[in-house]
Amino acid sequence: MSGEGAVETRPERPDRPAEGSAGEWLPGVAADPAASTPPPAPRPRRRGPGAFTFLVLPGLLTLSAVAGFLALTGGLPSDWTPGTDGQEVTVPGVNETYVPWLRKAAAGCTVVTPSLLAAQIDQLSGWQDDTGPLSAEQGIAGFTDAEWRTWGRDDDGNGNSSPRDPADAIMALGRQDCALAGEVTGLRTDGTVTGDLVDLTLAAFAVGGREVASAGRVPAGARTYLAEVRQLLPHYEAFDRENPAAGGPADAILAPPVTTLVITSPYGSRQHPLTGVTKLHTGVDFGAPQGAQVTAARDGRVVFAAMTRAYGNRVVIDHGTIDGKRLETTYSHLSVLGVTAGQSVRTGTPVGRVGSTGLSTGPHLHFEVVHDGYYADPRPWLALGD
Repeated sequence: MSGEGAVETRPERPDRPAEGSAGEWLPGVAADPAASTPPPAPRPRRRGPGAFTFLVLPGLLTLSAVAGFLALTGGLPSDWTPGTDGQEVTVPGVNETYVPWLRKAAAGCTVVTPSLLAAQIDQLSGWQDDTGPLSAEQGIAGFTDAEWRTWGRDDDGNGNSSPRDPADAIMALGRQDCALAGEVTGLRTDGTVTGDLVDLTLAAFAVGGREVASAGRVPAGARTYLAEVRQLLPHYEAFDRENPAAGGPADAILAPPVTTLVITSPYGSRQHPLTGVTKLHTGVDFGAPQGAQVTAARDGRVVFAAMTRAYGNRVVIDHGTIDGKRLETTYSHLSVLGVTAGQSVRTGTPVGRVGSTGLSTGPHLHFEVVHDGYYADPRPWLALGD
């Protein structure tokens, strides 16, 4: 059995190099120049009235109000299309013209969804531009002047970059969240933190990435904010184009990483053998003798190979894209590392040997499959034989 840290459902798809252990490429950073800029110091967040308070607003919206918004923001994104069923998506209390901007902002990384951005805005301001002179927060996303200098742009092309412009504010929030998601993904990949990537991203937004790294998980100071956003998420699920956690093709395209295919702990919820905490076990544990050979499950490139606190000696291999979605595999608790970051491997290439390094109760291989930024049950992907 393994003792790896709390794990979850979605490390996001990599898009560009990011700083990580040994300066190697890590998954999960949006391909945006602003993502490399360290976020400003955390600030106290304020909670405005929730969207549920404004259930009557849609009935009060008129065509002139919509036209006024479009004139203010410069119109909808050029690539905007209605909802996936061909109908416009509306949620009580939210101007329907915000929806395409929420979707465009969430396209920067897989951790961030339109519903997550909407829930954050609801928590921050209740969708109201009620800037307070004491807080100095402006617009529906509550940016300060210092934060806006880092994240703000004229995204709607109306000639003015302003936190009071809803389109600009939504896009800036998406950039900030994706940058934070990349930061916590790197921390989790190298074993510095454990937890769900969405939760860790929200925590970094609330109290800063350094606090998350220091705590090794969601810090106590971020739990209230996280709980409030999580509570609001179901109200905005209609904004999401699709459910990316639906899984992958699962057609046995991976070769077994060890010759001994005895699963001692399957993928799924379980009680952690060392901490006693019930959480998602994001891979499968193959029981194997100490020193048994571990091999690459598919052709690819090693993007991480180093010692980590929770996973011990850990290897992460990027296998490119399958139907346009990135596929990665991980190999943890190794006694010996047989590859280095940046190395290309073929199916069956030795990557290390079975061990019990890190938080582990005995020799085994903890093997994970990450598809489109989400942990998936490895068993349907593996050619395990009859």
